Amino acid sequence: MKIAVRHASHPDHVRGFDTQTLRDHFLVESLFQADDIVLTYSHIERFVVGGAMPVAGPLTLEAPKEIGSPTFLARRELGVVNVGGPGRVTVDGAVYELDTRDCLYVAQGSVDVRFESLDRKTPAKFYLNSTPAHARYETMKISIADAKQRHLGDPSTSNERTIFQMIHPDVCKTAQLVLGLTMLKPNNMWNSMPPHTHDRRNEVYFYFDLPESARVFHLMGQPQETRHIVVENEQAVISPPWSIHCGVGTHNYTFIWAMGGDNQTFDDMDQVPLVTMR
Repeated sequence: MKIAVRHASHPDHVRGFDTQTLRDHFLVESLFQADDIVLTYSHIERFVVGGAMPVAGPLTLEAPKEIGSPTFLARRELGVVNVGGPGRVTVDGAVYELDTRDCLYVAQGSVDVRFESLDRKTPAKFYLNSTPAHARYETMKISIADAKQRHLGDPSTSNERTIFQMIHPDVCKTAQLVLGLTMLKPNNMWNSMPPHTHDRRNEVYFYFDLPESARVFHLMGQPQETRHIVVENEQAVISPPWSIHCGVGTHNYTFIWAMGGDNQTFDDMDQVPLVTMR
């Protein structure tokens, strides 16, 4: 297991970041490495984002020093989305098989969590999001068919998309973690435009289903001090509460959004009128 630590950054300081410094603070470049679990621990809401890619055999989720508990989920909850080949997650002896885009919520207090691929030729890729938890709820599998769907956008603005709310109060009870998947329809490239901020929550975006040569231009920063990060397939961006988060791709794509903070109200956001942006 590998773990990196990212500290919170004040928006006044971020104004002076060059391209590489922006990437060092907010971009998670490598999530999936064969037969390893790769984690990034953000001090914003103490959010952990990562990936597990078992190939030769199962991988066990352990608790590095940065977690500060005897087991990873002693004081945390976990969301898992499989974005690779068929796999299974075993939680304290209970087995959950996850096909691509299936999700698993793992309850606080779970001890033995293992990830496994069903076919090493097409290994599973388990995308992980974890937040601190004050209470224990039920471990639950949410297939993409079980998700609550919202259809948004319009072809005229190139942002027709379907939002699949998976770890969401209407689907699955959690202490604070909220997670879903957004799929842009073909020939649509913009997401979350016009943009907004989540002053009461942190959010992490994970972009995938991109061809190797395609890129997403992830927009961030304060509304009057915008910046961008160029993102490749299967990379994630940590979005602090003061920052906008939207993006446009050179190809349509899918992304997973995950949030933690003061509440779980999906629509608790501060809209930013486009005419005010700089």
